[in-house]
Amino acid sequence: ARVSLLTGVVATLVVLVIGSIYGAVAGYAGGKADLLMMRAVDLIYALPDTLMVILFSVVLDGALMDALAGTALAKLGSNLLSLFIVFGALYWVGMARLVRARVLSLKKDEYVLAARALGASPLRILRRHILPGCAPVILTAAAAQIPSAIFTESFLSFIGLGVQAPMPSLGSLANAARGALGSYPHKLIFPAAALFLIVLAFNLLSDGLHSALDPRAGR
Repeated sequence: ARVSLLTGVVATLVVLVIGSIYGAVAGYAGGKADLLMMRAVDLIYALPDTLMVILFSVVLDGALMDALAGTALAKLGSNLLSLFIVFGALYWVGMARLVRARVLSLKKDEYVLAARALGASPLRILRRHILPGCAPVILTAAAAQIPSAIFTESFLSFIGLGVQAPMPSLGSLANAARGALGSYPHKLIFPAAALFLIVLAFNLLSDGLHSALDPRAGR
């Protein structure tokens, strides 16, 4: 569970940083810059997620193994690091769309127009005025992204492309239990139940954050 939670949290942080920055810049810039940036998002959306995740994991595994040999990051394993890279490359687009939509709404508010009239730079306006207003959307989306990342890691580990021994995860434990399913079914039930409870807990957390941070959700 510790490895699966680490994967979910770190992968979500990568998605949050890349998606928030990209979406905020696209929404605030507007015009042709926004159009080009969002067409790039559409292209990534068009890629088959499962196929690209498997392909990236296989390709990056060998490259990272050679590049990280003898370093401190090698202790995490090339498979785990490749998962972080895959999430950073593919799964930020949803966060970017949410943040962009929020920025398009916020940049028309009076306090943003006042800051622009006073000569504040676009970077300062984004950092001090717009991104704090996007916090409810970002936190809710991040809480929903964690179970998605955990489930993806467990799926890859279950088919042998995720976390490898001696580092266990819920997916690799479920995979190891398949051979003795008839005699020892509890070895599969326990990791599957843990995965179910973790995903359920974060989904409930996401719903709770949405209700608490969005004033319109309570009405």
